[in-house]
Amino acid sequence: MGGWGVKMESEMLSEIFTRFLAVKPIFKDREVLRSTYTPDHLPHREAQINNLAYILVSALRGETPSNVLIYGKTGTGKTACAKFVGRELERISAVQGQRCSVVYINGGVIDTQYRVLAHLARLFDREIPMTGWPTDQVYAEFKATIDSKEQIIIVILDEIDKLVKKGDEVLYNLLRINSELTRAKVSIIGISNNLQFREFLDPRIKSSLGEEEILFPPYDAHQLSDILRERAEIGFEEGVLEDSVIPLCAAFAANEHGDARRALDLLRVSGEIAERAGESKVREEHVRLAQTKIESDRIHELLTTLPTQSKLVLYSVMSTGGKPHLTTGEVYRAYMNCCRLTGMNILTQRRVTDLISELDMLGIISTKIVNKGRYGRTKEITMSIPQEMVRSVILSDSRLKVLEGYSPSRQQTLTEKWDV
Repeated sequence: MGGWGVKMESEMLSEIFTRFLAVKPIFKDREVLRSTYTPDHLPHREAQINNLAYILVSALRGETPSNVLIYGKTGTGKTACAKFVGRELERISAVQGQRCSVVYINGGVIDTQYRVLAHLARLFDREIPMTGWPTDQVYAEFKATIDSKEQIIIVILDEIDKLVKKGDEVLYNLLRINSELTRAKVSIIGISNNLQFREFLDPRIKSSLGEEEILFPPYDAHQLSDILRERAEIGFEEGVLEDSVIPLCAAFAANEHGDARRALDLLRVSGEIAERAGESKVREEHVRLAQTKIESDRIHELLTTLPTQSKLVLYSVMSTGGKPHLTTGEVYRAYMNCCRLTGMNILTQRRVTDLISELDMLGIISTKIVNKGRYGRTKEITMSIPQEMVRSVILSDSRLKVLEGYSPSRQQTLTEKWDV
């Protein structure tokens, strides 16, 4: 019986694959529709590309380029432009016989001084274990490795603000390394979505890192349409996109702070939805379905990756009886009860207020300050996303499963019990 079942499943899968292969393909190369792809042309970023190239051209003369800090919101082309200019710099330097390397590190992934230095050393063929060595030794090994020959190294530190959150020692070391090198030279290109992160840096680091600054403004709907058309020409088969698809994707993304990544994701997912439905064309309805799917996936990922205490605060907002407007005091009382039910440590009301502000910044809840006259001012809180999604994700966390069935009436009982 088991063998028969496996055979049946195999035949079903074979039939599914055959059916999908019979459908006329929509994509020519879907990889070019991903944000990780670096194209040969970046529309509406000529000024930023020229500015960065002007700063880095000194490397072709054997000189140390200035350090650069690149700012801009997500999806404004910062990383793509830095990689594009870096790739061209390496190509031209090779033609001229100049040793110039441009290396890329994502500070959101490689986020400690040890890991950054070890990764850099490995890029230059010096094997260092991922753990176990003193950080000073890793730094010394990296320094000795690159200083073995005359060369210029440009390190792109993407999401540099996330790296700095773990400490700025690695920045301090990389920015002072040239004073300890005799043959090699190092420059830093920092990329950040956070315009304020420099305010938290040590003054010595701030002055060295921001020798040059380049701002990337958001794209408007017209610019996003141009970007999508160029990618669509090489990403989709000819004639599969209805005329309204690209303008609609661009309009949706323009509302999301001019995010080109969002526009590209919308276009790609629209095509995937049409493809799975066996359609030969991508239409406006597929874009609207893609918008819903991407937003749902984004919210789910956001909720899943929240710290436990933030989940408790969010569940407290949701569990206070569905009132349209809540005060921080009401949320804090519910939060204390949730902590007692789950056995979690209770944070101070000040810290919980900070977590409420963080949830507001993420767009999960909405807050506003309301003047109550002689009773002073208070912060009113409302949910910004579907409660059922919040409940489902939070209760899937084994540590918070006990909150299932928590209600305002139970909250009152617990409040009395604990003398809150």
